[in-house]
Amino acid sequence: MASGVDFKDLQRRMDGAVSAFKSDLASLRTGRASANLLDPVMVDAYGSSMPINQVATVTAPEPRMVQVSVWDKGLAGAVDRAIRESNMGFNPIVDGSTLRIPIPELNEERRKQFAKIAHQYAENARVAARHVRRDGMEHAKKAEKDHEISQDDLRTASDRIQKMTDDTISQIDSLLAEKEAEIMQV
Repeated sequence: MASGVDFKDLQRRMDGAVSAFKSDLASLRTGRASANLLDPVMVDAYGSSMPINQVATVTAPEPRMVQVSVWDKGLAGAVDRAIRESNMGFNPIVDGSTLRIPIPELNEERRKQFAKIAHQYAENARVAARHVRRDGMEHAKKAEKDHEISQDDLRTASDRIQKMTDDTISQIDSLLAEKEAEIMQV
């Protein structure tokens, strides 16, 4: 940290922005079934709202089917209601404490909506990376102002921070391109 900047911390925070983006993308629906598909669904259970994965096991036994095994049979109705009200276009088939959810084909309009949402997630991740860059630059400038580092060290640190930011943003862009291709694939 001779440069007045903790590069490991900056890298950790940028990696955090990328992993948050990855989990956002995982919850986006493509034409295929995925156990993460229902992650955004919140179930009213035991007097509070909780994520579906805290009241049931979600699996994808087939490419076009998601299965939800509710642990407490009394919550099957609440889970069914939560899935139907999630505006994801799913109609669960309830069979005791198990819900089977057929994944319908996505039409062109829905695909474009999901692609747009993916772009929003990507922009949020880019903004997070830029915030980390700004913090790093501020630390470097403060260290230079306090005469802890020279102007040359400041320039070197700034270049390194910018390169970290550029690498993170290009990683976000390539993940977005992959997901967009997956969404638009018929």
